Amino acid sequence: MSKRDNVSQTQRTRDKIKSSYLIKALSDHALNNSEMSSSQIAAAKILLSKTVPDVKQVDTQLDANIDTTIKISWGE
Repeated sequence: MSKRDNVSQTQRTRDKIKSSYLIKALSDHALNNSEMSSSQIAAAKILLSKTVPDVKQVDTQLDANIDTTIKISWGE
């Protein structure tokens, strides 16, 4: 078995893991009526905005990459 070059987790991976906890807590609050204070919700939103891209940002990036023409021909 080969040895891993980078044994420690990168900061980006740690941020994604923490973000998943925040998303789960907000989902539980919204769907299961679990209790969260308004300051906890605001803090979770702020932290998520720093680690998870906004949907609007992703849409803009996708639109920039779609402008492509494909030409397919068969035979001679």
